[in-house]
Amino acid sequence: QARLAESWGGSVQAGGSLRLSCVATGYMYLTYTMAWFRQAPGKEREGVVSIPADGTKMFADSVKGRFTISKDSARNAVYLQMDNLEPDDTAMYYCASSGVRSDWWRSLTRSEYEYWGQGTQVTVSS
Repeated sequence: QARLAESWGGSVQAGGSLRLSCVATGYMYLTYTMAWFRQAPGKEREGVVSIPADGTKMFADSVKGRFTISKDSARNAVYLQMDNLEPDDTAMYYCASSGVRSDWWRSLTRSEYEYWGQGTQVTVSS
């Protein structure tokens, strides 16, 4: 059974950095599209970045130039590096995986992802 587990969230001041980790178990995640989403209190869950098997990336406009995503096949992990954080980045961050293998498909639409982690909280103070 596919499982995703996020970690390394925390609290930082504006301008600081955090690196989130998502470890996948139970399946070969490298052949699926992975993504990070976030949800702030009272707001809809929104896509942050999507990365398919071919390594191409799709970022939300709000994080372009500040966030990067990488994979570690040895650890079955996906990392979200967040730099120059802003108070508006405060949210619960979720790791997600598609349910269909694809080399190129990317999406920031919540409904198109099948597997989800439990989330990790990121708080940015001004």
